[in-house]
Amino acid sequence: MSAAPSMLPTLARARVALPLLALWLGATAGLRPLLTPDEARYAEVARAMVSGDRVVPQLDGLPFFHKPPLMYWLDAAAMAVLGPGEWAARFAPMFGAWAMGAALFLALRRWAGPGEALAGLAVLATSMFFYVGGQYANHDMLVAGLITVAVLALARAAERPGQVERRWVVAGWAACALAVLAKGLIGVVLPGLVVLPWLLAARRGRDALALLHPAALAVFAAIALPWFVAMQGRFPGFFDYFVVEQHVRRFAESGFNNAQAFWFYFAVLPALTLPWSLALPGAWRVPAADARAASMRALAAWWVVAIVGFFSLPSSKLVGYVLPALAPWSLLLAAPVARWRRWPVLAGLSALACVAVVAALALKAPGSHRALARELAARIAPGEAVVMVDEYVYDLPYYARLAEPAIVASRWDDPDLPRHDNWRKELADAARFDPAAAARRLWPIERLGELPCQGRVLWFVAGGAHAARVQALPGAQRVAADAGLALWRVPARDCR
Repeated sequence: MSAAPSMLPTLARARVALPLLALWLGATAGLRPLLTPDEARYAEVARAMVSGDRVVPQLDGLPFFHKPPLMYWLDAAAMAVLGPGEWAARFAPMFGAWAMGAALFLALRRWAGPGEALAGLAVLATSMFFYVGGQYANHDMLVAGLITVAVLALARAAERPGQVERRWVVAGWAACALAVLAKGLIGVVLPGLVVLPWLLAARRGRDALALLHPAALAVFAAIALPWFVAMQGRFPGFFDYFVVEQHVRRFAESGFNNAQAFWFYFAVLPALTLPWSLALPGAWRVPAADARAASMRALAAWWVVAIVGFFSLPSSKLVGYVLPALAPWSLLLAAPVARWRRWPVLAGLSALACVAVVAALALKAPGSHRALARELAARIAPGEAVVMVDEYVYDLPYYARLAEPAIVASRWDDPDLPRHDNWRKELADAARFDPAAAARRLWPIERLGELPCQGRVLWFVAGGAHAARVQALPGAQRVAADAGLALWRVPARDCR
């Protein structure tokens, strides 16, 4: 995103800036292996859709309703064209990041001019938070990008008091619907939390009501509701699980992962947007061009406060949750940064730092089992099956291109299982929706020795203390090891 001053007017044109943003996001997206558990989990769910059920997300062949399907649909489409590689697995977050950047750039260009638009886009694009988030295969950046589009479309609809533009209202609600399909109810709750108080604070209650136009609500329902209605029809417990457990309980309770202090996001957002966040004090010293620009800055300020405050309330905090605050944060920084004479140089240095981080992750490949998976892929024959012993190795099915779900041996009757937010609970939750399939795939670990009696060759993946249990199986042959796990080939045997 660095440029000589003479090039800045050219780069401020949408037909140049937005393709460059796409190139910037995609150039390094396929360099590093998938991180576990998140990237590998969601990539495998998408891979299962390519040749399997395109409506019901599945993890290890079981209905997986932690999140709605939009990310999987986008990634599955990319995999259908490009094959199941790292780049295709990250297509959805790249799309969400590009949508965020495009919406921010176009809004700033309209409200503050091309100079601030380009500076704001540079701030966003070369922030480590944005760049890595746009190449991290989970749902956070996709929903953040769609929420950004929704808020800015609704703000565009209501930018003139008393003159709400219906087409932008419809566009905003359509983006909300897609955001709901990306990650659930926050897709509509957060845009409402941002836009409605902004209008009410300006004593524009009539304009707030105008945003609830029946045509826009009908578009929202037509896009967002069919999948949820279909899932409730096929799986009667879906609504209770998806809405009550995955939304209400995750927000209100403390038994989920990564508990942090209330101030966590107030530190994360400035830290992960350095060096640009150093310009924040200057945001209030640069005068707005007109009343409309001042109103949009007020919207951006409230937007940051609303998002950070909302996600600071629950004790469970993951860094990606606050990604919807990145666009307004960059909007606030755009004005002071645009007045730095050498901001293009700083953008170039920030871009180099972003690439360096991705390169370091590619070289280190933390937690990756790609090498072991490729060894398995080279050896496994049609009709043979994989058994994972007391661990679900998320990236192994994806990289090994397994044709059928793995058997996972563990203590599925453990009374503590529902209390821990981990791979075991994920599979046990999924088992509720297809008990017959779960009976075949979730195997009691105390009966591990019975599995070779099924009449086919099995490939066991195990580590730690469980390696000895596999090694003791008749005919077990250790063929490979990597990243703390070993791979055994165990022949079928007659157990009669």
